[in-house]
Amino acid sequence: MREKITQLGENFQKYFEIVFAKSEEQKNSAYHVRHKVYCEELGFESIQKDKREIDEYDADSLHLLLRSKKTGEFIGCTRIIFPCVNKPGYLLPIEKVCTFDNSKFDLTTIPRNKLAEVSRLAVIADYRRRKSDSKDAISISPADFSIQKEQRFPYIPVSLYLGTMKLAHIHGIEYLFVLTEKRLAQHFSKLGFDITLIGKSIEHRGTRVPSLVCINSSISKMHLPLHSLYQIIAQDLEMCMK
Repeated sequence: MREKITQLGENFQKYFEIVFAKSEEQKNSAYHVRHKVYCEELGFESIQKDKREIDEYDADSLHLLLRSKKTGEFIGCTRIIFPCVNKPGYLLPIEKVCTFDNSKFDLTTIPRNKLAEVSRLAVIADYRRRKSDSKDAISISPADFSIQKEQRFPYIPVSLYLGTMKLAHIHGIEYLFVLTEKRLAQHFSKLGFDITLIGKSIEHRGTRVPSLVCINSSISKMHLPLHSLYQIIAQDLEMCMK
């Protein structure tokens, strides 16, 4: 039983590494991954001469990268956007495009400095699971719940979300907004994430639903095999941030 519980984390550690982007060079690596996925592969944004995909929220964000240990290249990225509490009326991207249902979760009870948003999560095409997934920046399906070979490791997008949870936890954030496909939110719930649907679906590069993840309860309730993966990712980030 112990072998099965630790297998997911050990397999991830064998092939991949989560990296906190501290330097400008590392941040540029994240922007290059985003450009490759969002601009070149998917056409969501315009091609840029410097091959970087950047927006106005990057200055208020912390960035994570996913590196392949086999090739040394960065194959995925994401970021956490922090609300500017010293700027009255400042809205996170999800707050600009979604209408929230406070009967499901009263967002007014959460201090602004305890809330952030996960966005710009992307994985390059060679590491997305199936050819049919080529029109989305990430992918996950019920078939992802098993250990497979390196380039089809099941939890590449989930590992990036776990990284954002650890990074947010380090910085005192208690809740994370996510805007995802409904099936991805459902898969997170099945894995033990404390995730709440907080509004109606919208059209944003496909149908997306706004959800809220409670970090502390997600960490404590996370299924044991996934928790082994979280622990490996947490160790990577703690090393990066020393």
